[in-house]
This record gives sequence, C-alpha cells and structure tokens, in this order.
Amino acid sequence: MDGAAPRGLGEIGLTNFAPYLMNRIMGRYNAGFREELAGLGLTTPKARALAVLSVVEAPLVGELAVYTVTEQSTLSRALDQLQAEALIRREADASDSRAVRIVITDAGRAVFADLWPHMHDAQERMFRGIPAAERQAFTATLQKMLVNIRKHEI
Repeated sequence: MDGAAPRGLGEIGLTNFAPYLMNRIMGRYNAGFREELAGLGLTTPKARALAVLSVVEAPLVGELAVYTVTEQSTLSRALDQLQAEALIRREADASDSRAVRIVITDAGRAVFADLWPHMHDAQERMFRGIPAAERQAFTATLQKMLVNIRKHEI
C-alpha cells in the first residue's frame, strides 16, 4: 500500500470486495447443496466429514474440524450420527490413547460414492462458462489466499 488511507467500501462497491463475493457464492452453493444432501439423508457436516475422510486417512477429531470448516461441537454430533449409521468408527490414537482418530468404513465410502457426483456437479455448475485456464488460475489464487489467512498447518 502507498500509505494513503484505504478507499471505503462505498467507493470499492460490494461486487468488487472479494470477501463479500466469496460469502455470497458459498452461501448460494451451500443452500442449493443442502437440498441435494437432504435427499441423500445427509447434513452438511456429515457430508463434509465423509468427503474429507474419503481422502484424508484417519485424522484426529480436531484436524477433521479444521478440514471440514465445522465447529467441533457440531462435528461431534455429526460424527455420533455417522457412527450410529456405521459410516465411520472412532479409534484411539496409537501414540496418545486420549486422542481419537476418525476412520471411514466401507459403508461410509459407499455413501460418499453416491454423494460425490452431486458434489462434482455442484462445482461444475459454479464454473459453467469459465475456461479451464481461468478456473485453474482461480483455484491457484484461492490456495494462496488460504495460506495467507490460515491458522493451522493443514
């Protein structure tokens, strides 16, 4: 910055303020996706947990909360439900018996296999009409932004 006072939001405009745009996009994405999840018998926290567990092997509960961007209390309730449905299991950490790792079961992987096409289609709708190069550049920018603001190393 050149030392001048930052321009006000009224000068910039909401549609040029990235956090506003990101919130609008994710709010709309989540609202539309919740309807699809309900049809699959899932909630957003349960779907996020299954998605992460399909690619991250046996994270600690706290790590899973970070990956799923879910409050730990909300995640805990979702994990209770997923465990009751035999879609995940909790295991004591090998090096710290007080720590709990979350493992997706074969049944959980099957539910995620049904969920994935919905997630993929929702992302494709968001990127409709956007060329592949722009999409890749946007994703790379988001990854850099996440590094800039993250509080956790994951």
